Amino acid sequence: MIRSLPVLVLDVAGRCNCRCTMCDIWKRDSTRFLRELPDLDRLDVQWVVLTGGEPLMHPGLFALCEKMRARRIRVTLLTTGLLLERFAAEIAARIDDAIVSLDGPPAIHDKIRRVPGAFDRIRRGIVALRRHRPEFPVSARSTVQPLNCAYLSETAAAARSLACDSISYLAVDTHSSAFDHSPQTNLAPLQFAPAHLALLAREIDRLIASGQCGLFIAETPEKLRRIFALSKGEPLAPRCNAPWVSAVVDSDGGVRPCFFHPAFGRLGPGVNLYQILNSPEANRFRDSLDIASNPVCRRCVCSLNWPN
Repeated sequence: MIRSLPVLVLDVAGRCNCRCTMCDIWKRDSTRFLRELPDLDRLDVQWVVLTGGEPLMHPGLFALCEKMRARRIRVTLLTTGLLLERFAAEIAARIDDAIVSLDGPPAIHDKIRRVPGAFDRIRRGIVALRRHRPEFPVSARSTVQPLNCAYLSETAAAARSLACDSISYLAVDTHSSAFDHSPQTNLAPLQFAPAHLALLAREIDRLIASGQCGLFIAETPEKLRRIFALSKGEPLAPRCNAPWVSAVVDSDGGVRPCFFHPAFGRLGPGVNLYQILNSPEANRFRDSLDIASNPVCRRCVCSLNWPN
């Protein structure tokens, strides 16, 4: 039974302003927005992560943030960075920190995002944020795939040039329905050929040799090596307790144990988050879930291991 939920991920906007090669969310013909917050008080939520799509496309985002801040809940923004400059004052006043997607040095990032000038818009946005709040924390997050696997060190340097506080790396997801992947999605361009794997191994060795793992680079050497294993097609379960300490609420109200497993139920009239998390279906899922052997978990690219 879930009585406390430290982490809640809200997919607030079912839209995006990038056309990334590794994600199909931008293809949605959708104006879905999460309108109301779930019951945060009963579950003692401590940290809310705003994701999407692009959360800054939500017309009522900052009103939702005000409600969370009034409850002393930490609010983190996951963003493409394209709208940081426009909303810098509001973000600085109502959000605790931001994680910006960064897929390489400028030319590589813009190619993957398929938005000309995307890197420079991130730069201007971070400058604007720090103008309003000099200590505002900004970190970068990079999805490792064939198009950028030869540039991981340069991506870290690019993050430094943007004055980011840190950078983290994730393996690209090619095995789940997350990021709006469907059976019709062509994932072949995201598969690593032997030549890509050789470049990736070289770059991971460089990151480890830099001495910055666990410092500017968020991952430990072990976590970086797991990215290589997943890219090579070798499933390796992470340490994770996400289904017991967190949940993901989709912009249409669907409630998931994490990004990669199916929804337990859907928020609606007379149906709240506490009820869904403690429904028979949700309890059966958690009771039967073995992270080490579950095929979805073994290929997970974004795990959570929240300290008890």
